Amino acid sequence: MPPSVSVVDDDVSVRKSLDRLMRSARLEVRVFASAEEFLNSDHPRKADCLIFDVRLPGISGIELHRHLLATDCNVPVIFITAHGSDDRARSAADSKWTVAYLIKPFSGDELLDAVDVALKWEPGGQTQTVEP
Repeated sequence: MPPSVSVVDDDVSVRKSLDRLMRSARLEVRVFASAEEFLNSDHPRKADCLIFDVRLPGISGIELHRHLLATDCNVPVIFITAHGSDDRARSAADSKWTVAYLIKPFSGDELLDAVDVALKWEPGGQTQTVEP
């Protein structure tokens, strides 16, 4: 079975493009419009890699990640955001399970490289930041 990636982003165009990108890389992908939708699914503990938008309506991507860590759901996460100047969010997103913090727009190759790192992740590795 191919590795599984879960994407949580409130922008439908981002969800669609990331769904296509992950499938083109032969990864299983599930997309969710909100943190709440993700948490209410049976997939939080089944993913091998998580991709969370930092700013989501309701529960933010950072709060979602903290919740998962508090429930021992330790899965490598890649944060994506259109708000690159938000240093407070970047700092809050940091954890030993944070693989990358990507600033939109990023290339498909940059994201796939981060997913590749996530699938081999050792807790506490070096977080990468990619800015346009």
